[in-house]
Amino acid sequence: MTDELLFFGVAEPVWRLAAFAAAFAALAVLELLHPRLERPELMRMLKARRWATNLAILVASSMLLRIAFPAAAVGVAIWAEARGIGVLPGFGVSPFLAGIIAFVALDFAVWLEHVVFHKVPLLWRAHRVHHSDPGVDVTTALRFHPLEILISMAWKGLVIILLGAPALAVLIFEIVLNVCAMFNHANLRLSRRADRLLRRLIVTPDMHRIHHSVESGETNSNYGFNLSIWDRLFATYIAHPASGDDAIETGLKAYGRLDPTKLVWSLILPFRRK
Repeated sequence: MTDELLFFGVAEPVWRLAAFAAAFAALAVLELLHPRLERPELMRMLKARRWATNLAILVASSMLLRIAFPAAAVGVAIWAEARGIGVLPGFGVSPFLAGIIAFVALDFAVWLEHVVFHKVPLLWRAHRVHHSDPGVDVTTALRFHPLEILISMAWKGLVIILLGAPALAVLIFEIVLNVCAMFNHANLRLSRRADRLLRRLIVTPDMHRIHHSVESGETNSNYGFNLSIWDRLFATYIAHPASGDDAIETGLKAYGRLDPTKLVWSLILPFRRK
């Protein structure tokens, strides 16, 4: 187990960084080539400011996460695995089946967490930093306040311990979740056929962009980041925005377009009364 801990301790950040860099670069290029929303005000100065702020928030969140949870989710899984803790090892579930169950259960846990962050006012204070972004593109997937990242990690850690999720399954889940989140936030135009086929299984950009609509009824829908089944099962699924996929307005009306592009403003937003 010591060797496994050493391997995952080194490999986890390397694999995650490699997957992140590859997906980010590919989606950033695709956004330029096939954008869904072509809005000049978000494609010049504001886009540069948004990207700088969103990437800076990512760095701050990542640094704080590594301080609070040095081994991250994979480390929690290894800790539980070494002690035989969790429902899956308790019932003697095979590693392969345990990995599949853990992946699906963690995806549901993230979906449920997302719903709770919308419904609980105190948690919404942190999550509104994500929604205040006036544009939605690949960097919006990185714009989560450090407080939300810490709470999310604690929740995932609890689920991993309760399940006894295999470390490899947790590593795969974390990589897939990050890549899918960037994909479904991307300002990317897919063909109707591709979108229709993909959203049978995963959340597509057109599906998730509805969640970032300025209309509250649409904001409280399509909570998924990876598997699309949860919104269908729990009746929170909306197929298309009322204004249409090409005319949807994103962000939060209360904050406009300029303030959310500022780093300090974004970091202190959870502590504002409004």
